[in-house]
Amino acid sequence: MPRLLQLPWRLLKALLTWIVALLILFEEWGWEPLAHLLARLGRLPVIGWLERRIAALPPRLALVVFFIPALMLLPVKLLALWLIGQGRTILGVVVIVLAKVVGTAVVARLFMLTQPQFMTIPWFARLHARWVAWKGTVMAQVRASAPWRAARAISARARAWWAKADR
Repeated sequence: MPRLLQLPWRLLKALLTWIVALLILFEEWGWEPLAHLLARLGRLPVIGWLERRIAALPPRLALVVFFIPALMLLPVKLLALWLIGQGRTILGVVVIVLAKVVGTAVVARLFMLTQPQFMTIPWFARLHARWVAWKGTVMAQVRASAPWRAARAISARARAWWAKADR
């Protein structure tokens, strides 16, 4: 690559890495708690029955079921964009955020139920291993960065202040 293009390319790569890292952080912070919240719903007889059926699906059918929430949320997201286009920006953004939270919860729970089946699909197991390794590398870079360390320090001070003020 010509030397003149190296700096812009590095800057673009760093920016994209941070954007992806922020998306990963959102998913990570929401994934476990939301999946566990939906697991509580699994105590209901009908939901528990459905979860057992999903967990027993063959691998390829489990993969199809895994993508159903994305398809179901598409009209909701289009509605949100329409609302924004109609000048109801706040309502549109609220709908998008709610769709993202609900979608993350459902996908996280479905993944927990179907991951054993997915890992029997060779291409999925390879991609999953690569994804986990890449995500670990990106998150290690983010956690080693100055902005992350500063945010953690501010967060720790805020928690300490709140604990002190709560007495």
